[in-house]
Order: sequence, then structure tokens, then C-alpha cells
Amino acid sequence: MIDFYSESLINKLFRTNIRFNTKIDLDRVEKAILYAKKYHGQQKRDTGGLYYTHPLKVAYMVSDYSSETDTIITAILHDTLEDTKLTKERIRYEFGANIAEQVSDLTRVRDNKKISAMEMIQILRSQNKTELLLIKLFDRFHNITTIFIKPPHKRQEIIFETQQEFIALAEYLKLPEIGERLSEYCKLHAS
Repeated sequence: MIDFYSESLINKLFRTNIRFNTKIDLDRVEKAILYAKKYHGQQKRDTGGLYYTHPLKVAYMVSDYSSETDTIITAILHDTLEDTKLTKERIRYEFGANIAEQVSDLTRVRDNKKISAMEMIQILRSQNKTELLLIKLFDRFHNITTIFIKPPHKRQEIIFETQQEFIALAEYLKLPEIGERLSEYCKLHAS
């Protein structure tokens, strides 16, 4: 059964392939969507919506700036290692070593402890992993659009981290318009 978010992403990528003569592998993207749905299952976001819609929205936004199949699939699977029973080995088997490594690189749990967003960004920047930084940026962008649901103290933490790390990341990626929108969301929800 196809849903609105899956259909929107696939249709957008199909149009991108036609319009820009790109070669996004829609079959592999659909397979990744199925895996995200299967492994996120009935997990819910704080908003009450099904969790798998979040990585699909992230992939949708990322696809405005990257037409690399592996990057789009990585965006779809970006939370699976951290939040589901899907393993790196299974991702490697189903999607290849590159995607397995990229999803692993986006996982904030390192050596059995959770690293900060700042540490994650520093690691990815030092390794020149621009595509993964793009995914992190849009992961935060989508998350901040639903910040209103968070308790005030958590909201303030997210706003501070966004102002300190993600607005600068948008500038680093030469996406000042995204930085401006993040700043607007921070101001809107600061009180």
C-alpha cells in the first residue's frame, strides 16, 4: 500500500529523472522506503504521526540538493540503526557497503554513548562528508518544524543547538536560505 509521503517522494524523484536526465534508481529508493516502514513500524513521533514519515520528508528535502541514489536512500534509512532493530550488516546486504557506512556515520551513538550534534557535525566536516552533512541539516530542519510539541526546556535546548551548530552548517553548505529559515523557527519558538 502506497501512502502520501512515499508517493510524493517517488513522484518527485521520477520528475527529477525526466527533467534533469538524472539516474536516480527508483526501485532501490522504493525498497528503502519499504525498509523504513517495516523497521520503524508503528513507532510514533511526538506529534503522533508515524515515525517513518520523518525520514521520507528528510529525503524529500535532501533531493532538492542531491540526485545521488545513495544519498537519498541514506536519508530514508538515517535513523534505523539508532532507533530500530535493523542492523548495519542487513543494510550492507540489501543496499551495499556505501549506504551501510553512511547510515552508520549518521548514528549519534559511538562507543556506547550518544555524541552531541556538534561532535557529529565536526566529525563529518573533518571527513568532508558533505552529503551526510546535508542529511543532518535537513533532519534538524524537519525536526524543528515540529518543535512546538516539545516541553519548554527541551525546546530551548534544541533552539540553542540549532543556533550554535545548524545555522552555521547551512552557511558552510552554502545554503543561507535554509539557515535563515532555521533562524526564523528558532525566533518563533524561543519563548
